[in-house]
Amino acid sequence: MEYILNGILWVLALYGLFELIKTIIYTYTYTNLKADGIYVIIAAKNQESRIEGFLRSFLFRILYGKEENVKDVIVVDLNSKDETKEILEKLGHDYENIKVSNWRECKEILDSVDEVK
Repeated sequence: MEYILNGILWVLALYGLFELIKTIIYTYTYTNLKADGIYVIIAAKNQESRIEGFLRSFLFRILYGKEENVKDVIVVDLNSKDETKEILEKLGHDYENIKVSNWRECKEILDSVDEVK
């Protein structure tokens, strides 16, 4: 039984990896992302116990550390079944450089980035 469950988990993990790669390639190919800074995209699924601490420590490095070239952090929720999306939305209200989205909205966010003139 454990072998079957492990097999199912591996298949789901590989499917998620392929979807992530496909979305990144699609976003890179069909968007006009050109800016004078770095945009970080973080994908999260079912990480309610870890996501807030991770993002706060990451933002601390951006705001007060040596990561001055990072303009925005785009956090993409991958249809979490726990409270991850609600935590992300709360952090999005607290920090102006966090944009919370799902995969479909991610492309629109990237398209809205102004080109450097």
